Amino acid sequence: MRIERVPFDHPDAMVLRDAMVAEVVSVYGAQRDRGTSGMPTGIDAATVLVTLVGYDGDRPVAHAVLRRQGDEVEIKRMYVSPDARGLGAADALMAALEAEARTREAVRIVLHTGDRQVAAVRTYERHGFTPIPVYEPYVGMPASLCFEKIL
Repeated sequence: MRIERVPFDHPDAMVLRDAMVAEVVSVYGAQRDRGTSGMPTGIDAATVLVTLVGYDGDRPVAHAVLRRQGDEVEIKRMYVSPDARGLGAADALMAALEAEARTREAVRIVLHTGDRQVAAVRTYERHGFTPIPVYEPYVGMPASLCFEKIL
């Protein structure tokens, strides 16, 4: 698995983000559809510190963004294509994200996920993330779970 930094609007990153959003909407339905939930689901490109894409050979199979969320550093849009799950892409992304956060002298990393994303929660816990109260802007978003890792 090769992890590369790419621009936020890189075509491979955009395709993987779209796939992630489609998967989340298929799991949660309208409660994760920006048009009906009223909750923020987009990423302001100005807040993005780094966009990472994981490649299996030349094939883009994994994606994550590290962004500023207020005073925090937050993981967003972490996704591994279903056909690439179990190949170590999530572990490679997590290691790269943590390294990126450390280079920015972050004290902790936070993230938001959903209660039906059991494999994602297991990945985060395996990498030392622990549950925290739901933080803004996710307060009031159904099925929300938030985590932190102290660096």
